[in-house]
Amino acid sequence: MTNDRLFFASDYMEGAHPAIMKRLAETNMEHTAGYGLDEYSERAREKIRAACNAPEAAVYFLVGGTQTNATVIDALLRPWQGVVAAETGHIAVHEAGAIEFGGHKVLTLPQRDGKITAAQVERCVEAWRQDDNRAHTVMPGMVYLSQPTEYGTLYSLEELEALSAVCRSADMRLYVDGARLAYALATPENDVTLPDLARLCDAFYIGGTKCGALLGEAVVFPKPAIAPHFFTIVKQHGALLAKGRVAGIQFDALFTDGLYGEVGRNAIGAADRIRAALVAKGYAQPFVAPTNQIFVALCPERAKALSERVEMGFWENLSDGRVVMRIATSWATTAEDVDRLIEAL
Repeated sequence: MTNDRLFFASDYMEGAHPAIMKRLAETNMEHTAGYGLDEYSERAREKIRAACNAPEAAVYFLVGGTQTNATVIDALLRPWQGVVAAETGHIAVHEAGAIEFGGHKVLTLPQRDGKITAAQVERCVEAWRQDDNRAHTVMPGMVYLSQPTEYGTLYSLEELEALSAVCRSADMRLYVDGARLAYALATPENDVTLPDLARLCDAFYIGGTKCGALLGEAVVFPKPAIAPHFFTIVKQHGALLAKGRVAGIQFDALFTDGLYGEVGRNAIGAADRIRAALVAKGYAQPFVAPTNQIFVALCPERAKALSERVEMGFWENLSDGRVVMRIATSWATTAEDVDRLIEAL
């Protein structure tokens, strides 16, 4: 591997935004309470509540996405319930069975562009209710979405409102994985805001690991009563960070002076330039998403040649022999990196 190799495989390979590293260094020798009970974590919570227009919300800081999904889903479901997700959803594909390991089945639905619909969820619930053998089956108790999806696509406000209405009608929980939420919020095509998520969801998390933080995700329960004793549940899952201020300081920085929006806009601007170059150069994009994930279909020889200069993420093999590779931009992607990638293309 040479020093001039370009890295576009994922959006969490760098450390943290300089503003976060500065705050961590500045506070390094301070003595604070542990487990997220420090002043920095509380200040971050207040800023997140304000950004979500949810003054009563409970906010918890966990370390990573899989840990967060497993903990929240286990906390909100009863032992006999499962979680409904797209067949391409992160909890169904790339979390090594973590949800099932915690005792809850992932009930998958066919996806289109990485998304499921309110009508699909309604049919899923109705099929369970009409099954005379339902006592022998897993009850759908929650819907899991990610914004953006694994394909980089977005749920519109209309779609999210419909899903929320179905969930409330069926007494199901609606949970949104926001690992890349900064990139969704920064996309011009997006019409879903943080206050919308707080209004429509029972729980969601604001991603930090993929969005400029060294580590950390901020879990938001707009109505805290839905998850009593969540602090204890986090501890049971081995997810309670003793040095909780490490996460709190980072989210305090991310929600100061619009930094969370800034990191998202940088990634989207870079991705838009790459998408335009792919079109201009005649590359096939099997599906086009507006966020920071870009998918390109290549013949194996071209994929191998390009991978010698650019580290990309493998996505899938197509039936015609081509391979789909993912290019991901991030808060740290520079204009120079984009220029060099376009040259390599």
